[in-house]
Amino acid sequence: MPTRSRTSRRKPSKKSSAGGRAGIGEPTTGIGAAGAEFQRLVDIMARLRGPSGCPWDREQTIESLRGFVLEETYEVLDAIDRGDHEALRGEIGDLLFEGVFLAQVEADAGRFSVADSLRMICDKLIRRHPHIFGPAGSHVRTANQVVEQWEQIKSREQKDAGERRSLLRGVPGTLPSLLRAHEIGTRVAAVGFDWSKTTDVVDKVEEEVAELRQALTESQSRTEEEMGDLLFSIANLARKLGIEPESALRKANEKFSARFEALERAFESKGRSIHEATLEEMEAEWQAAKSTPPSSTTPTAAIVELHGPTASSKKRRNEETKKKQRRLDARAGRAPAEGRRQK
Repeated sequence: MPTRSRTSRRKPSKKSSAGGRAGIGEPTTGIGAAGAEFQRLVDIMARLRGPSGCPWDREQTIESLRGFVLEETYEVLDAIDRGDHEALRGEIGDLLFEGVFLAQVEADAGRFSVADSLRMICDKLIRRHPHIFGPAGSHVRTANQVVEQWEQIKSREQKDAGERRSLLRGVPGTLPSLLRAHEIGTRVAAVGFDWSKTTDVVDKVEEEVAELRQALTESQSRTEEEMGDLLFSIANLARKLGIEPESALRKANEKFSARFEALERAFESKGRSIHEATLEEMEAEWQAAKSTPPSSTTPTAAIVELHGPTASSKKRRNEETKKKQRRLDARAGRAPAEGRRQK
């Protein structure tokens, strides 16, 4: 059967339901509330995967769910970047669901249950925070000391388990490269392998720029190597500044896209196509777009009315309409109007 967009099929309503679910300003509280809802999710997933459950859910594997996990992760990041707390509430639920789904697949194979996963993370958090859960009198007072302690305890645990000790062991190779560079820098900095001052990293960036200029006169492979060194240095500069580089670049992409769309609209308003414009004309409109107040060109959380008719919200509504149509097509047994993801 063709793969359906499962997450869109089960996304909860953003509005309060007749059953009395809390609205965005009314967080669910009370002793055991989170535990009860989590157990409810686990029970729902077990039923969906059960003998009389949903055919689509029953045929999924940890490999087929990989793309959905990644998709939901980026949707969480998107809600954070937009400052959309209502959307974030739902997206966190979707991401948690993917974890429960994966654990249920593993439980069905007799490997482990979601309870085992929860037990492991709870035990790890207690072990790695002795300054909170251990005896009083800990020397740990700052965030940097917490990171150093975390890595030291982790290294000791690896040694006790007979594993090869390495600070960089466990940094996922599948992380986006800027984020991975940031994580590598964070881990080695925990043992003191770091620049002493932020200005030292700036000097390193300038050094790498000079080496890149030189590489341009040599070979493509040499240029690529120096470009990588420059990007790695920039990721570490972001780390020293307390900036997550992947998020910063994502916002820069949004800013550039918004300004370029403004440039396109400017030419359209004059009855012209951007394809006909000269570089000088485009540069003039670009400078005009840059001088426009950010509220009309930059879709960031701090300056965009979350429920206004922005390009982003229109795109999201269009995507939701398409998802609903695909769901109806699937129920009716019709072929979709556009291709579905194949796993």
